[in-house]
Amino acid sequence: MSFSFKKIGPHVAVVFVFIVTALLYFSPVLSGKKMFQSDIQQYRGMAKEQMDFRAQTGEEPYWTDAAFGGMPTYQLGAKYPNNWIKSLDLGIRFLPRPADYLFLYFISFYILLLVLKLDWRYAALGALAFGFSSYLIIILGVGHNAKAHAIAYMPLVLSGILLTFRRNYIWGFILTTLAMALEIVANHVQMTYYLMLLVMVLGIAYLIDAIRKKELPHYFKSVGILMLAVVLAVGTNAASLMATSEYSSFSTRGKSELTITPEGSPKEDVAGLDKAYINQYSYGISETLDLFIAGLYGGSNSEPYNKDSEFANFLLKQGVPPAQIESVYGQFGLYYWGSQPGVSGPAYLGAIIIFLFVLGLFLVRGRLKWWLVGGTVLSLLLSYGSNLAWFTDLFIDYFPLYNKFRAVTSIQVIAELCVPVLAIFGLYKMLQLTEPAERKLIALKWTTGITAGLALIILLFKGSLFSFAGENDAYFIQNFGMEFMNAVKEDRKALLINDSIKTLVLVLLAAGLLWFYLKKKVSESQALIVLTLLIVFDLVQVDRRYVNAENFMAARLVEQPFQQSAADQQILQDTTRYRVYEQSIGLNGARTSYFHSSIGGYHGAKPGRLADLADFYLYQGKMAPLNILNVKYVITQNEEGEEQVQINPNANGNAWFVQNVKLVPNADTEILALENLNTLQTAVVDQKFENQLGSLIFPEDSLASISLVEHQPNYLKYKATTGAQRLAVFSEVYYPNGWNAYIDGNQVDYIKADYILRALMLPEGSHTIEFKFEPQVIETGSKISLASNIILILILLGSLFYSFRKRNQKVKTEA
Repeated sequence: MSFSFKKIGPHVAVVFVFIVTALLYFSPVLSGKKMFQSDIQQYRGMAKEQMDFRAQTGEEPYWTDAAFGGMPTYQLGAKYPNNWIKSLDLGIRFLPRPADYLFLYFISFYILLLVLKLDWRYAALGALAFGFSSYLIIILGVGHNAKAHAIAYMPLVLSGILLTFRRNYIWGFILTTLAMALEIVANHVQMTYYLMLLVMVLGIAYLIDAIRKKELPHYFKSVGILMLAVVLAVGTNAASLMATSEYSSFSTRGKSELTITPEGSPKEDVAGLDKAYINQYSYGISETLDLFIAGLYGGSNSEPYNKDSEFANFLLKQGVPPAQIESVYGQFGLYYWGSQPGVSGPAYLGAIIIFLFVLGLFLVRGRLKWWLVGGTVLSLLLSYGSNLAWFTDLFIDYFPLYNKFRAVTSIQVIAELCVPVLAIFGLYKMLQLTEPAERKLIALKWTTGITAGLALIILLFKGSLFSFAGENDAYFIQNFGMEFMNAVKEDRKALLINDSIKTLVLVLLAAGLLWFYLKKKVSESQALIVLTLLIVFDLVQVDRRYVNAENFMAARLVEQPFQQSAADQQILQDTTRYRVYEQSIGLNGARTSYFHSSIGGYHGAKPGRLADLADFYLYQGKMAPLNILNVKYVITQNEEGEEQVQINPNANGNAWFVQNVKLVPNADTEILALENLNTLQTAVVDQKFENQLGSLIFPEDSLASISLVEHQPNYLKYKATTGAQRLAVFSEVYYPNGWNAYIDGNQVDYIKADYILRALMLPEGSHTIEFKFEPQVIETGSKISLASNIILILILLGSLFYSFRKRNQKVKTEA
């Protein structure tokens, strides 16, 4: 028993340290405060109707009318039946948010290094370095929780894969299945896709090694086991994956039916995002150096206030009251001057970690080194986007699904993972006795020369190497003068100088410490302790610039991120069903959705047809989409910036009968036909629905009526009376993959009208019409999830029984 505790004890202690460290870094959570995250604020606006419905009824709606005129909630935190893996995930993330994600960074990376057979001390150091790398902290600050969630499980997935390749087939299979299932449940397809690219690099490295060692049967056996593990992991998440896939084709991530642009020119035929949109955030090639020197390119748009800065002094000279300087200082967002439109902070990996990474290039050999280096290089090359267009275009054009993702800089997460692994292995090789001392000394000299030399060159030749000029500087010079911009440039230069000096000092301290170790002046444990302190100090000091106690506020303010304006209060006096459009937000904000049914919203995958209508009409100042989507109120701003509520007298209402139908041959003519159309009288219908119409002209009937009598997010009920067969049009988004129509309790077919709406042929007489959101994909997916979960549990129990019996047999044999 004592032996077992001695073996397990250090790991228990490390886990405890991780918990305490995560809580200390985000210490405001201990007093009940919550982090204000801009993206989560928007999410709360989008999901409020869904969460309210769930709280009131105990049911899951799977549809919301609060955003974009109506959309599935599959990407808004929907809860699926039989999602046992989600329960496991919540159990692992037991700390208050966002400390839970930081802990997850730590523990997942720690397991990876243990699987790679590193001593627990090195694994703990590596975990702290990974978890505190600035990009991983900054994304928590802005609310990219799903991204952080998916990144955190990446090392765990790699652990299962590596365990399998080490011939531990059973536990490698189980760990890969569980880790991959957790990775998928994080629900950030882009990060999971990037993980797949890294796994491909790893697979190639292991294949080459297997060929060289003549171990191809083992290699392909491992690949087969891993493929089964992924299939089972996918099965456990079947409902969410199938639902997301179904919605994807309906969203802006799918292929549009349109072949023309709003200007009438031919539209590029692509099934995915526009290349310019994909590459909007492209990493500058020389910006790679901010992995090593945090403030090289100004850090972020909004650096922490510095009362001694040149810009603060400039504002003081211009007569800005001292009490207001900090407020004015933070309004401009001037300091970042790299290639991207703006950043919340640098992707800083740490001066010492980069130093150790270079050391690892000299000391580490074999397949481990090459898949780590390969993953790092691939991620950097792809992060350059339009700055290395030929390489990026290769992936956009030929790699499946790559064109579905924007912000190419996000792929740097692969470097964020690979660099610390090789760095810790470089340190391990340096501090272990297996490597010849002479080889270590040569590696240390070269590493110090490269890293310290680079920092010194940047420091000494900054004026000739860098312009300190950003893409938007011309605008500020034109509006505020050259003296204004010169002050900003001096601050940019100061950031570079200060961080270059810090990097140089840290590199020299690390190099000196390792030199003393080689000279037997310090022990391995002493070197590890000092390096851990230096690395954590370095990373946390940079992290604190961008994510600190100021990001937290009272829980009530976070949970209620939007406050009612006078305009909201005025609109909410109307208790009928209608939609609202806020011009200042458009389709890119969820504030309106928090209070009203809105045609705006905040999501990376907007409904495709609504986005098309916005391009063709709303952004051109034309009202057609507002009328057919029953936008009764428009929130505008006057010249003084005050909100005003405008009533749209032409809103069509919740449902109406038309007198005739205009058949069109395709989506192009359908969307163009709306421009000068009286949609209350005429419906535009694609000719593929002609057989369901029966007639194109309907007699006038002054007594015909249709009205909405009951509505919930996933249910609509109408009462209608007509003296003859008529076509009813509903101001509801056409989504055939779940919405079913019923007339007097009998399910019937419905069609698409006016490019985005539902329409239904109604027979003569008085009828009850119902629309119910009954997505078959959820029912089918949940059954697959249940079966997969049961299989996984049976395999786990069987493996535990097999291991227990094998151990008992070994004990009996030894006895």
